[in-house]
Amino acid sequence: MKPCCTPSVRTPSVSAPLASAASAQTPQAEAPATASTANTSASVFVNVQGGSFVMGTDSHVGFAEDGEGPARAVQVSGFSLAEATVTNFEFREFVRATRYITEAEQLGSSFVFYLQVPALQRATQRPASQELIWWLDVEGACWQRPTGPGSNILNLLQHPVVHVTWNDAASYCAWAGVRLPTEAEWEYAAGAGQSSPRYPWGDELTPEGEKVCNIWQGEFPGRPSENWAPEPLPAKSFKPNAWGFYQQAGNVWEWVADSFHAGYHTATSNTDPLDLRPSTKRSMRGGSFLCHESYCNRYRLAARGSNTPNTSASNIGFRVAK
Repeated sequence: MKPCCTPSVRTPSVSAPLASAASAQTPQAEAPATASTANTSASVFVNVQGGSFVMGTDSHVGFAEDGEGPARAVQVSGFSLAEATVTNFEFREFVRATRYITEAEQLGSSFVFYLQVPALQRATQRPASQELIWWLDVEGACWQRPTGPGSNILNLLQHPVVHVTWNDAASYCAWAGVRLPTEAEWEYAAGAGQSSPRYPWGDELTPEGEKVCNIWQGEFPGRPSENWAPEPLPAKSFKPNAWGFYQQAGNVWEWVADSFHAGYHTATSNTDPLDLRPSTKRSMRGGSFLCHESYCNRYRLAARGSNTPNTSASNIGFRVAK
């Protein structure tokens, strides 16, 4: 297996201050929402009863460098989690109420998968890196223009908001009176009480031949299936898992509260674990529409991803908790 199919780190060149809400990302704290700024299009939340589950994996299909194991019993207190990722509609309400400017907008560009960019525009865009040549650093790409100039979200309001950094997600949470879930909460909810499942619905990727998630179809990265497009689907596509959560495998990566360390499972508590040790990266969960078993199978429940907190891309969004 190769490194994860997310773009390289971002290095902002703008002088505007970057949003930060790390202090609000503990499971015990919720930023208050005032009457003038409360999110009137709040996500639908599912109440999750606390309990114990086996977190992580010792399976050979994982990535040792990601710290997917060792598998261990973890106790999680009760919490509420949004049934789906934050949508363009919800994020637009936040921006309209606060006049917030995302980090991609401050920087002037964001990463877009090359097949999402119109063919005539690809030659004018610069690759994100020599290794990940399928990522283009597209000028003007942001949450409102997800594939760059000429695109918009008018017909994508129920799709996950993308091109949001961890810092952008934290700012949204502070406004809406919610928070990012911890890695443990995210994995517990995704497994829906099953005994160490590989995916939110069980151990088979396509149960009885049915496609139940939005991951790469075809040969990665240059030959997608004829009847599939490499792009996010609406946030509530496919059936939810047994506890009512949509698309915790594939579609878009989801920022979570934790700092990223490969030693997560050996350094955090077995009760309500939360890793806030200093780190240059934040954790992401769930994989995206670009994940494929030949390159990045991080759509598994135990899989972990990461990126710098100021990185944005066309396959990164977030889900909220409280």
